[in-house]
Amino acid sequence: MSNRILHPNEYIKDFPYDSFNGMKITFINMPLRETALPNVPPEGPGILAAIARRYGAEPYILDLNGYRIKDELAEKRGLPNGRHMTYAEAEAMIVKHLNNVGDQDVIAFSGKITTLRWQEEVAKIVKKHQPDCFLVSGNGLATEIKTGLFKWIPELDAIGRSEGDDIILLILNDAMAIKKYGFEKALNSDKLSQSYLGEIDGKHRFRYEGNRPINLDNLPTAALDLLESDPYGYNVLEDYINVPVWGLGANNSSATPFTMKRSLTTVSSRGCPYACAFCYRGSQGERNYGVRSVEDIATQVRGYVDNYKLDFIGFPDDNFAVSKKRVAEFPKVFKASGLENIRWGTHTRMDEADARIFDMSESGCVYIGFGAESASEHTLTVMKKGGFILKNGLVTKNVNGSKYEFPKTMVDAIVNCKDANIHPNCTWIMAYPGEDLRHLQTSAAFILWQREFWTKGYTPGTPAYDNAFAAVNSKMFTATAYPGTEMWNVVKPQLQKHFDISFDFLGNPICDDNFHRYVLELDDATKVLNDKDGNPVNFGEMPLDTFLKAREHIDSGEIEKVLEL
Repeated sequence: MSNRILHPNEYIKDFPYDSFNGMKITFINMPLRETALPNVPPEGPGILAAIARRYGAEPYILDLNGYRIKDELAEKRGLPNGRHMTYAEAEAMIVKHLNNVGDQDVIAFSGKITTLRWQEEVAKIVKKHQPDCFLVSGNGLATEIKTGLFKWIPELDAIGRSEGDDIILLILNDAMAIKKYGFEKALNSDKLSQSYLGEIDGKHRFRYEGNRPINLDNLPTAALDLLESDPYGYNVLEDYINVPVWGLGANNSSATPFTMKRSLTTVSSRGCPYACAFCYRGSQGERNYGVRSVEDIATQVRGYVDNYKLDFIGFPDDNFAVSKKRVAEFPKVFKASGLENIRWGTHTRMDEADARIFDMSESGCVYIGFGAESASEHTLTVMKKGGFILKNGLVTKNVNGSKYEFPKTMVDAIVNCKDANIHPNCTWIMAYPGEDLRHLQTSAAFILWQREFWTKGYTPGTPAYDNAFAAVNSKMFTATAYPGTEMWNVVKPQLQKHFDISFDFLGNPICDDNFHRYVLELDDATKVLNDKDGNPVNFGEMPLDTFLKAREHIDSGEIEKVLEL
């Protein structure tokens, strides 16, 4: 007997397209952080819904993340862009949905590790009203917590780890078999997939191991039509289209000197082949870089532009420009598809902002989000980004009367973007392990250098100057340790000290109350974490009072004051 681990595609390759006729499945997309407006529609659940529909099932999407309600509570909490739904509001919407469409065979949660609190509450709501449904949690939370999630959300029947494009059919298969035959008969007659784990805490549990689809071009376009009418008849998709993907209007960590009226997003590649120490993608098995063909992308973009009258497309990839060959194909293919006038943006690495960005510009790219993280040679090295970003050495720049050494690759990326008429937006991380105040000040100085670079030639106080000034991002994330990352392993002593997290003999966190409390703290990447006693903590080398003062300056938009500490 072979011990070869099979790709989930091998289990489903012979499924006929009418396999799941009559099955009903609802995908519930959980809310992200409160302060950012919803600007990226849930493409992942949309693709899974389209796959389920392709095989005969009847899918629905409840997008809790699409709601930002402006009211007195939002104002009181300092959230002028709105707040999440309350749990009571979410329950009312779920009940309304069930009254509209009937009982569901499968209900599947989608959400990052930051959505634990919401998944716990919504699971209770779902099982209260749909006790017989097959309840699954997928995406980042299930991938990182694994079977320990059953302890925290006992209502779950299953978890789906990694990418769900193929395993969604295995989920439907098992749910249908249990519905048709009952659990015991389905199990004893080999109707269930090999994903069945056995009984855990007195309940039958399943774990579905996803993997990158063999050919991303074979995936259907996300079923965004399911967002055009929520249970109350409200068009959530229109809200997404009318909120800029990037820029000040989205209230996220991006800024642009231009506006977008109607925009949507689609991922053109998945994963990233690099191994930055802080990134959770590696722990999810997503160093396996996969791309869609430029022809497939152009076909989808053409459809979006025609159907939704868009003027901007976002590709929120982890690392768009890895392949020079693929990037070089964009101008020709986009022109042939009549997309020469569409503007678009994406994310990539600063060391990839070389000749290839001129091909990107030629095909309509006007925005690149760079995960700069730090301008400090020391911090980039301990982050495991230095090998690429530092390959061209350092260059000295004068900022506010003092000299700073920046990676030449980073400086060149900004200059190249200006020459290519592309707006670069750098995002930053502060208080990384090993980072002291001097290293943070180097990053702050790079932000200020960018301001000088982009406002040069403009008169202070004029709209042109103010626009260029505002388009340089000065927000920073606080370094956060996610399970499975290299950073997580580095800060284990601090996790034990400040959060009482324990580890098993393999080094994995034990899913007890202490680890649960820590994960609940991960609901917003900008916030300062509080330890077991409610005291603020950081993973860097700065004294706590210095860190908090720096955090205060950054949050208030006074990045220049970081240099004065």
